[in-house]
Amino acid sequence: FFAFFNTISEKGLDGREGNAEPVVQIPSPSQAREQEELKAAIAEVEKLLPEDEIEALLESWSRTARSRLPSPARQGLEAHYEFDGNLADTSGNYRHAAAGSDYLAFKEGKAGQAADLDGETPLDLGDVFPLDRGDAFSIALWVRPGPHRENSLLSRMDESQAWRGYEIFFQNSEVLPGTIVFASSPCLRLVESWPEKALVVCTPEKLRRGKFHHLAIVSDGSGTGSGVRIHVNGNPAATKTLKDSLSGSFGGGERLYVARKTSGEPFSGRIEDLRLYRRAIAPEEIRQLARVQPAREILLIRPKNRTEAQQALLRDYFLENDARPSFRKAHLDLKDLKRRQKALNDEIPTAMVMAEAEEPRDTFILKRGSYAQPDQKVTPGVPAVLPPLAQEGPPNRLALARWLLQPDHPLTARVTVNRYWQMFFGVALVKTVEDFGSQGELPSHPLLLDWLAREFVESGWDVKQLLRTIVTSATYRQSSRTTPQLLELDPENRLLARASRLRLPAETIRDSALAVSGLLDPAMGGPSVFPPQPPGLWEELAFGKEYSAQSYPVSRKKDLYRRSLYTFWKRTVPPPAMLAFDAPDREVCTIRRARTNTPLQALVLMNDPTYVEAARSLAQRMMREGGNRTEQRIGYGFRLATARSPDPEELRLLRDGFRAQFESYQADPAAASDFVAVGNSPAPQDLAAVDLAAWTALAGIILNLDEAITRE
Repeated sequence: FFAFFNTISEKGLDGREGNAEPVVQIPSPSQAREQEELKAAIAEVEKLLPEDEIEALLESWSRTARSRLPSPARQGLEAHYEFDGNLADTSGNYRHAAAGSDYLAFKEGKAGQAADLDGETPLDLGDVFPLDRGDAFSIALWVRPGPHRENSLLSRMDESQAWRGYEIFFQNSEVLPGTIVFASSPCLRLVESWPEKALVVCTPEKLRRGKFHHLAIVSDGSGTGSGVRIHVNGNPAATKTLKDSLSGSFGGGERLYVARKTSGEPFSGRIEDLRLYRRAIAPEEIRQLARVQPAREILLIRPKNRTEAQQALLRDYFLENDARPSFRKAHLDLKDLKRRQKALNDEIPTAMVMAEAEEPRDTFILKRGSYAQPDQKVTPGVPAVLPPLAQEGPPNRLALARWLLQPDHPLTARVTVNRYWQMFFGVALVKTVEDFGSQGELPSHPLLLDWLAREFVESGWDVKQLLRTIVTSATYRQSSRTTPQLLELDPENRLLARASRLRLPAETIRDSALAVSGLLDPAMGGPSVFPPQPPGLWEELAFGKEYSAQSYPVSRKKDLYRRSLYTFWKRTVPPPAMLAFDAPDREVCTIRRARTNTPLQALVLMNDPTYVEAARSLAQRMMREGGNRTEQRIGYGFRLATARSPDPEELRLLRDGFRAQFESYQADPAAASDFVAVGNSPAPQDLAAVDLAAWTALAGIILNLDEAITRE
């Protein structure tokens, strides 16, 4: 059986930036049409760029281009670190750098090589580039941000003097729309005394991790936010001044470091072509560094030694700048179409699938399950006690899927209807739903199980028809009331002499509270959502900063009230409110959930922000829709939650509880205002806070009733 799945192409690596390959796109009809339109438009434009002719022109241009391309500015250049396999300063000032350990690696960069920093190995540039107020300066480099998000890229600071000095750092990491890829904002910090006297200027433009960007930060020496410019990939970027309280000197620190910080995270990623200027370089000089200089560097490399990425960059530069006008226009049109195509593809959701490997692996019986001890070689097959595989076609996963759905297969339909029976009755006909083998229990009603399975197959595997059959049966529609005699004869109700009474699953309890309160958003489909949970929980349990989903971005507006089906689920940190109601962590497949009753469940229903807000929304319904009298409102809310009216004693207890809550909040109006402010939706202004708080407390009690969370 294992051999069926040992032929897939999966590499055993997860998708750190999204679903792991192989995947399929699932576009909407409009997205599919747009895909086809863009594909056709790209094909038409590509005809205007004949590959053979362009390659010939590019080869001819490459032979003489470097002598004609402008060289980068050297005026005011204090230090220049190419990081092309070494730490030398090539400015002529010989301010060579040193690595903080012997493990510094150099890997492929934008044009040549780049220093690959792991967050553990800072670079010491020595006593270079001291700055102070009044000094104009420019810092330019190629940077490829890595997994660390809020981090220090370059700094010369004196921590013993309230962090006096300067620093370039990244902050405000967020997930790019339509992806799970992080991007961060580059910032400049000049510090006289942190945090009171400092200048902090950032750009809202995000630099995507795992991709090279040219970053240039320029200051005119004024020490004000208006005197700082930030350029990304040669273009001026918008800036935002977060602090502008620098009043004196920010000269500090004895040495300049790359990727070092004693508080917070050091930079990790790749850097290349770091240039330090003691003047404010002009925008056209920055454009030359970002757009022309990489092409100049690649032209120094022999054509046969250039990588595919380098050759593509050179071709791109040629077509944008030096090709004939018709080629330049077609190239720009093609880039725009491909940009639109990529943006569209990023919006389209994907689903991970399996695919057969081109060269299937051999499969062996493993001694004691150890991959290092293969034994007998085996091929795909099924247990001999079950029907054989169909003869036509190879024994692959498709053949296995067809085998599972053969009408004479004795297991598939029985296992399926058994699980649906468990969903409605709490205990399945075969109690061990996870084990139909020799170690499992025998069915309590074997003929019923056979009949349901047969009906399921003959209906064309119609799940809705199966569920309709179960819930309209006399067995399901029985009362859950019992007698001492029945409890003694059949304590687990395996004979089905009454309806099963069971605590609802975690997801149903949450959805029921939202539905009763009127908050539930019935929209179907779409991406996962993030209901409230204790702050900092993901950060406390996050492992490995290079992974996604390290912080919990609470959803907004209607997304907070989506059905629990759409709640984002991180296996190492399951939603705690659902975990309290026995939801599994999903680390392993769970066929049969446990059902417990613990005080923590009551605490969740009374204190979790989702349930407090649901209680307030239910209270609003009781006040607006339930009538004018207290008893009418209590009865209305009680019926919404339990589907019955309260008896006189229940009504008295709830009425007395409401009065006690009202008196308590009347004596403390501030507490009432704080209580009704819990949640994302604003408290209504037309209802007095004291009244609403008292009704909210009562609604919370109703939602906490055993009947509200139990299928009777």
